[in-house]
Amino acid sequence: MRAGFPDFRLGNVLATSFTGTLSERHGNAVERIPVPHRLVDWLAVNGLAVDSCTTAQLDLARELRESIHAAATATALQVALPASAVQVINGCSAQGRAAAILTPDGERQWRLSSASCVEDALSVIAADAISIIAGERDGRLALCASPTCRAAFFDSSQSRTRKWCDMNTCGNRQKKARFNANRRESLGSTKP
Repeated sequence: MRAGFPDFRLGNVLATSFTGTLSERHGNAVERIPVPHRLVDWLAVNGLAVDSCTTAQLDLARELRESIHAAATATALQVALPASAVQVINGCSAQGRAAAILTPDGERQWRLSSASCVEDALSVIAADAISIIAGERDGRLALCASPTCRAAFFDSSQSRTRKWCDMNTCGNRQKKARFNANRRESLGSTKP
């Protein structure tokens, strides 16, 4: 990763990992793709390498990210999908030239053409979002229990009761806060 930027939060689901490029949405927001070259970096890490990115393409990527987040949040809350979000997701999905290929291990992988651009990579992310929002995968969309985060994530755990977008960040912060509160309470009750 390039120095001076926050690390990417990577998950198992492309679309929700993409929405994670903006975290702590209800606290001190952390933007992980503040400049075009960071979007190029994120796409490369996720197997969607492109050569370059313009400011306009970064703006489109952020619009897609926020649309996926809005639609995933609506799905998790079981409310109507925002029409504007659906329009952006569908538009991005339709404009790309990516192909799904089968790896020797039996996994699906996306291949962008040699002349791929950011829009091609965004179409893959949009298609991934469509598959999870439409309920085509085994799992459910949920919202992080952290009041400052509230990130949408895809819960594919067996019980479907996962609470945190990422146990190493939000989950640990909440556990630490609970531990410290219990400790303060315990120390307070032992004073005369």
